Amino acid sequence: MLEILRKRRSIRKYRGEKIDDPLLDLLKEAVLRCPTARNAQPWEFIFVDDPGILEKLAHTKTMGSSFLADAPLAVVICGDETRSDIWVEDCAIAAITLHYTVHSLTLGSCWIHIRNRPHDQEKSAETYVQELLRLPAHIRVLAMMAIGYPAEEKPGHPEKSLLYERIHENYFG
Repeated sequence: MLEILRKRRSIRKYRGEKIDDPLLDLLKEAVLRCPTARNAQPWEFIFVDDPGILEKLAHTKTMGSSFLADAPLAVVICGDETRSDIWVEDCAIAAITLHYTVHSLTLGSCWIHIRNRPHDQEKSAETYVQELLRLPAHIRVLAMMAIGYPAEEKPGHPEKSLLYERIHENYFG
């Protein structure tokens, strides 16, 4: 796991190839094995590989989602707010688990934050996605993950970039 953390980077450029079904199955298994508070499992995941829908999802935000149009897969990470009052935390755990699993399978991914972000001046990014994917109002959207075979290589962040000054022992400061 530490080696994944050392090497993983957000990937925004993808080769056009569709993700193989065995890999998709592993991604689905990974998100369903995520820990949740009180085992509430409030998440819902929408795996999108339809190019037309991916193109529309790429316009979810004015910045930070356009690369999704070239990804072969998006996973929309949602939470049922009626199942848990901490759906945000549980869905964030699922999203980061997906992120690390993707890297472990030699795929690339990039998190696209949706919750509390604007689509335009009249509509939130979350409302845009809810309408596009026909989600009921109680199914909230935390994030989307662009996933594909990487068409770019990035080295991991060097150890010297780690902010060790943010680690405190026993007390803050």
